[in-house]
Amino acid sequence: MTDNIKVLLVDDHTVVRAGFKLLLATSPAIDVIAEANCGEEAIQLYQSHLPDIVVLDLSMPGIGGLETISRLVQRNKDIAILVFSFHDEPVYVNRALNIGAKGYITKSSAPTILSEAIISIHNGQNYIESGLLDSTQNQLPENNPEAIVQKFSTREFDVFRLSAQGFTTHKIADELCLGYKTVANYITQIKKKLGTPTLIELSHIATTLGIVKH
Repeated sequence: MTDNIKVLLVDDHTVVRAGFKLLLATSPAIDVIAEANCGEEAIQLYQSHLPDIVVLDLSMPGIGGLETISRLVQRNKDIAILVFSFHDEPVYVNRALNIGAKGYITKSSAPTILSEAIISIHNGQNYIESGLLDSTQNQLPENNPEAIVQKFSTREFDVFRLSAQGFTTHKIADELCLGYKTVANYITQIKKKLGTPTLIELSHIATTLGIVKH
């Protein structure tokens, strides 16, 4: 048992975590040693349990999945993180990988994929679910909105996403645990980088990229 792959499972839905834990229990090589329901708790549990791999969702309250990845990588640049998310849009996959995730799979993948991805990453390989990315993603012109969004900081991306969903500045501040002025400054920066003076245009870009779905 001591040689098994130790996993920290991070998802804000208790029932979902229970299902994944049962799924991983079928693999004799994997042990779920801790569970977290948000990024803040995940960071604390990582420091106290030192798992081999962190398996996390992106859509969580508080700092969210992307910011959690960034903070964990700051603490350990070699950390093994597998994203397990409903999001299958390239903009999410690219962001997660660019900030340090070692793998990305979707919750609609075959049940065996989760264990397969964990074992592959533990063996030093990256694991991207088939079909999530294509070669054209690295050939976007610099002024393309998707290319610009890919270069956003984690906080810029989160503010952009929530703004496009219709969140007010105050609500974004509450959601991300940031100050009102900080969020307002992020929105100004985002509009400038994208060349979009209105929130309607931001929403259109986010919808086109699949970040917001109507």
